[in-house]
Amino acid sequence: MKKLYITILFGVTVLTGCNNFDEDINTTTNDPSQASGMQLISQAELWLPGLSSSPQGEFMAQYLAETQYVGLSLYPQQSTSFYSWYQGPLADLQAVLNADDLTANEGPIENQLAVAKILKAYYFWNITDRWGDVPYSEALQGVDDFTPAYDTQESIYTDLFAELKEASDMMVSGNLSNDIVYDGDMGKWERFANTIRMMMALRLSEVNPATAEAEFNNAVNDGVFISNDDNLFFQHLADANNQNYWYDQVENDNREWWALTESLVSVMKLVDDPRLPIYGNPARDSDEYVGLLFGEEDNIGTEEYSLLGDAIYAQDAPVYLLTYAQVQFAMAEASERGWITGDTETYYNQAIESSIEQWTGSTEEVTDFMAQPEVAFDPANAMEQIATQRWVHLYMFGYEAWAEWRRTGLPDIMVKPNGVNVPTRLAYPDNEAFNNETNYRDAVQRQFGGEDSIYGTLWWDE
Repeated sequence: MKKLYITILFGVTVLTGCNNFDEDINTTTNDPSQASGMQLISQAELWLPGLSSSPQGEFMAQYLAETQYVGLSLYPQQSTSFYSWYQGPLADLQAVLNADDLTANEGPIENQLAVAKILKAYYFWNITDRWGDVPYSEALQGVDDFTPAYDTQESIYTDLFAELKEASDMMVSGNLSNDIVYDGDMGKWERFANTIRMMMALRLSEVNPATAEAEFNNAVNDGVFISNDDNLFFQHLADANNQNYWYDQVENDNREWWALTESLVSVMKLVDDPRLPIYGNPARDSDEYVGLLFGEEDNIGTEEYSLLGDAIYAQDAPVYLLTYAQVQFAMAEASERGWITGDTETYYNQAIESSIEQWTGSTEEVTDFMAQPEVAFDPANAMEQIATQRWVHLYMFGYEAWAEWRRTGLPDIMVKPNGVNVPTRLAYPDNEAFNNETNYRDAVQRQFGGEDSIYGTLWWDE
């Protein structure tokens, strides 16, 4: 009887005592069920290296050739999915922009929204420049709209210019925490936004020169990158949870599948380019820099040619996405086009110096390099020189180099594997014909006469 009494008393005590616990007793503070604004932004930032780290991008710009399994470098007609960009970083950023419960615990709410807008615009710029018309204004609505219409590339560009300007204008004093790109420095985020506008404007040089010139100058006047310290890059870590894509391929999977192309090595070796030892390693059997002909199918191998440089596939290697050298090359081109005042040669020289400093960490070899006749500025050959050196600089961000080549047709060094031309776009995902049939077919018909080909011409590539 005594035991029964004690048991009943204990049960009553436990039941009545539950009311003394806080409502969040079962909430794990170290594993929140709802992400903050900056957590979502940081998650979106983790996707940034994926914009660059891709063999397909390197093939489009003909930086790398296949050493063993020759396939994608022969430019087969194939589709490429854009779904991961919508389901990943863009969904995270849209969640920030839609949120009505952001707090200022990690920095001013206005600045969180501004950064989300800038990153969203940057991702969409990359997406539309690869595929053309894509879902934009009706996208990212979740269950409310599984079949968004495709916006024209022209309308996307127009809106992105406005969104980037709005993002800069809405910034207030106060930096952000938990920002893995610029460490919350809003001055750098503002210059990044303006630099995107600048590069977008340059992309319109052939299709709409008047708008291109106006938008270019607006961006420059608002303030673009001023040094390599402003570069947008993603710093990988010497940690398996955040390591370089190329390290995983080369070291973990033992895939020595890529060598520097004959075109790249010939351009750089001719002038003793100080960036070449960073870009690639000497061939093992000759200890010389030897490029592999892009698209070569027979005379291939891993011993005879220069493979990826140690610094390129290092576990903690940075991935450069938008740089001060690109700004200087853009200024050189704009000067040559008469859009801005300033000396083309000066911009050109500064671009090369910034590039060498970025890649090698030093400017000691710049003077000797620039003194060579093939590199020294030649007013009669300005656009070709600018394009060639920009192409060399953009190594390992093949998609961006490919976009610049499509826009200008320079440098004129691309080869045609088996007589096949370099593609001019990526084809839409195969399953769009089923998942979003009406809008997909409208977009293909509107742009390419009904054929979803990798040789369709984008709006700005007219």
